[in-house]
Amino acid sequence: PALLEPLFPPQPGASPGFVERVRQHKVRLEWVRAEPAGLRGAVRVLNLAYEKVVSVRYTLDGWASCAEAPAAYQPPAPPDGITDRFAFLLPLGAAAAAAEPTLEFAVRYRVAGAEYWDNNEGKNYRLRGRQRIPQDPDSSAWIHFI
Repeated sequence: PALLEPLFPPQPGASPGFVERVRQHKVRLEWVRAEPAGLRGAVRVLNLAYEKVVSVRYTLDGWASCAEAPAAYQPPAPPDGITDRFAFLLPLGAAAAAAEPTLEFAVRYRVAGAEYWDNNEGKNYRLRGRQRIPQDPDSSAWIHFI
């Protein structure tokens, strides 16, 4: 399978001023990590109301088609007292096995009759696939000369 590489910093939540950006924009991607099961990540949202829905809309074919995956609330709430964290898993399955897939996604936050998006400042979050180089099982073996 291809290895997905983010074309953006994979941990935006570690950058200075992250909570302030969540306060301004209401929703921000916190981090992502490519795994064999798919793309796992976390989102931070401004806690505007008790009931909220967070999801990730994604495509592997340049938006010719797309899917949406729900994000689940992750207790306990972050210590800042104003945000909540939601986790998601994009199950990429066979589609990610293409030679060099490109995954694009954006985060949607629905709360109190409003909808907010984090689409990486209009560029979407993009990950490029590249083929893994098969590792020779003997590559770490010593060569012995007699």
